[in-house]
Amino acid sequence: MPRTNRGANTLWVVLALLTAGAGFLFSQRSGSPPSKGNPSGKQSSPRGVPVAVTAAERGNLPVFISAIGTVTPVYTVNVTSRVGGQLMEVYYKEGQIVKKGDLLALIDPRPYNAAVVQAQGQLARDQATLANSRIDLRRYQSSVAEHAIPEQTYTTAQATVAQNEGTVKVDQGNLEAAQVNLDYTRITAPIAGRVGLRGVDPGNIVQANGTTALLTIAQLQPITVIFTMAENYISDVEHEIRLGHTLRVDALDHQDQRLLATGTLLTLDNQVDTATGTVRVRASFANRNNQLFPNEFVNARLLLKTLQGVTIVPTAAIQRNGEEAFVYVVNPADQTARLRDIKIAQITGPQAAVTGVNPGESLVTDGFANLVNGSKVSIRPAGPQGPAAPGQAPQQ
Repeated sequence: MPRTNRGANTLWVVLALLTAGAGFLFSQRSGSPPSKGNPSGKQSSPRGVPVAVTAAERGNLPVFISAIGTVTPVYTVNVTSRVGGQLMEVYYKEGQIVKKGDLLALIDPRPYNAAVVQAQGQLARDQATLANSRIDLRRYQSSVAEHAIPEQTYTTAQATVAQNEGTVKVDQGNLEAAQVNLDYTRITAPIAGRVGLRGVDPGNIVQANGTTALLTIAQLQPITVIFTMAENYISDVEHEIRLGHTLRVDALDHQDQRLLATGTLLTLDNQVDTATGTVRVRASFANRNNQLFPNEFVNARLLLKTLQGVTIVPTAAIQRNGEEAFVYVVNPADQTARLRDIKIAQITGPQAAVTGVNPGESLVTDGFANLVNGSKVSIRPAGPQGPAAPGQAPQQ
């Protein structure tokens, strides 16, 4: 029995070897030799190189100047006390939005109120003296007309009235100054804006016009963005300003993806930075939703002009050979891709204005790895993020 099993196993091994050898010979005979220029021996798909295409279009392309900008408030005020004394009350919260004239803090008003009362008393006393001297002057006036008193007496009375009038004016000035100091004990917001962190706590003694600010207010609406622009663009921007055109400026987030706010060009600086060859630019934003925050970095984008009626292609279709740019144009008649040189007039984001192709022509945007001039192609949909073939809806 063992001998029979051994013979059967040997027979199966021989049959397996014969089958494998026959299969190898068949594959060698049926396979075609590698083609020239394709040493791997891999055959291209009979449908051609799979590519994604997008049609060139005629349209308008905006020309932007992009730079990193800094959000800068139009006004920033360090609020200090104009009179000395104890800080009694604080009526704001850190980070609060305040309006111009809102009460922010209170300095102890009692010494200044006493000064007002004192000035009022001094004024009242001197006004009474002035009134009495005027009565004497009227009496002396009638007496001197009758030659009842010497003329010198009348002249002295006139001088006394003038002196008392001057004293009353001094008293009025002192009263007004005391009243101003009393008003300064109520610290109000000089501008509308956002309050920063508190600089001095209640109970502390503050100095008049001290160096330590009680608080800082930054105006948020409107707000500006300052960025730099290459000096090459100055003449173009100045030309648009002279024509009375309003130039739009967009502020985008750090990733240059989300639009934060849209504003307008306000002005250019009055000189070029010779070290960098740039000029500073200020743009104004209404900032109604407070998306722009003081001293925040944003990507500023100035719309310089719009190219009208140009041929627009996706930048994904543009290939380069050194300084030369070209695209692959798909011939719908024979489904081949032909190389064509182009000239780039402007690139804006994912689009470019070019010459050398016509609107409606299909350009390859993906699948360049196995593509050469004259290659047979098969049009496939691009990925979920890419362009679809002409006449084909994007995949959902």
